[in-house]
Amino acid sequence: MREPEERPERVAVTGSSGLIGSALVAALRADGVDVVRLVRRPPRTADEERWDPSGQEPEVNRVALDGCTAVVHLAGAGVADHRWTDRYKAELRDSRVVGTASLAHAIASLDRPPRVLVAGSAIGYYGYTGDRPVDEHEPAGTGFLADLSVAWEAAAEPAERAGVRVAFARTGLVVARSGGAWGRLFPIFRAGIGGRLGSGRQYWSAISLHDHVAALRFLLDDLPGLSGPVNLTGPEPLTNREVTRVMGRVLHRPTLCAVPAPALRLVLGEFAQDVLGSQRVVPRRLLDAGFAFAHPTVEEQVRAAVAGS
Repeated sequence: MREPEERPERVAVTGSSGLIGSALVAALRADGVDVVRLVRRPPRTADEERWDPSGQEPEVNRVALDGCTAVVHLAGAGVADHRWTDRYKAELRDSRVVGTASLAHAIASLDRPPRVLVAGSAIGYYGYTGDRPVDEHEPAGTGFLADLSVAWEAAAEPAERAGVRVAFARTGLVVARSGGAWGRLFPIFRAGIGGRLGSGRQYWSAISLHDHVAALRFLLDDLPGLSGPVNLTGPEPLTNREVTRVMGRVLHRPTLCAVPAPALRLVLGEFAQDVLGSQRVVPRRLLDAGFAFAHPTVEEQVRAAVAGS
């Protein structure tokens, strides 16, 4: 792994109350980094600053950004939080595209812009990939999440034009004991009612919470080659059927309660297409840059989540 030329000293973080954001903030502070948390509600602590990036008059606190050496943008409505009605799809889009554009314009207007913006994105960019491994060289796929991811990343262009290094963290499924999509699986499997979803042949590209935070820290390092898209997934994706076996083995529970595809479509609506869709995504750029995964396999990711690491 290459040594960074400089570590960020003051970092602004959006989405800091979420699963990934809260873990990132804790890791940064443990290393003595000054963290500014951009929040949409009135600030409650000295480290919080208000911003309203998607209101009728988007507002980003430029004073809070001034002097930051890096910005990590993780804010966005949860993809799996609600059924995908037209109204919620608009919220998913606006919370990402409008928020990113507002932040990028604010960064570009600073007299002292940060040297790097790590902007959240998703492997949904690639659409359905079947059993074919894909990396960052793959073009965008089709579907709502693919279109959303394309617009999401394009919204950061003002910061790129201002000379800020922008890295897009295309995130896969984050394996954590609580929080996020995987956190919802653990109670089901612990109860002994877990099982494959649909045919189980669809690939899931996952990463442990520990490795995801470490990868974000890696992108914050002064590595000029790491701009543009970077897949934040583990190097060994498995099918849903194989993931199911891993969950059963680690938790010592049966995994016989398969959920048929029609039932998923009935419950989840349009989002079921992505649950049943296959994405075999590999983190080529992280690996080529020398990033070392602590939990490269799904079994290691699940065991780390159970252990709370």
